[in-house]
Amino acid sequence: MLAVATTTLTVLRGTTTDAYGDEQDTDTPVATGVIASLTEQSRRVTTRDDPTPRIVRYAVARVVAGTDVTDQDRVRDERTGAIYIVDAVSSMANPAVAADLRLDLRRTT
Repeated sequence: MLAVATTTLTVLRGTTTDAYGDEQDTDTPVATGVIASLTEQSRRVTTRDDPTPRIVRYAVARVVAGTDVTDQDRVRDERTGAIYIVDAVSSMANPAVAADLRLDLRRTT
């Protein structure tokens, strides 16, 4: 991993249907102890419709290239217990070394 690790993650995947037919996430671990660099940041945003500034918080994680994680998976920070939804997975092309995967996260708990 090229980034400096700050925590470990558990990758959660899967859904089930409850008694009412609604889809619910399951906490089935796909991988545990995944070394990651996790940072939370905030940004002040405005829109044309509403010029009032709002503070939006978001998180970004970097994990080792080849880690089994996909969009809409959930990850649990093993240090804090916080759970995030993976909005996007991307990686920069590098001919010399396998670059870390970047996970764009949205906190759920």
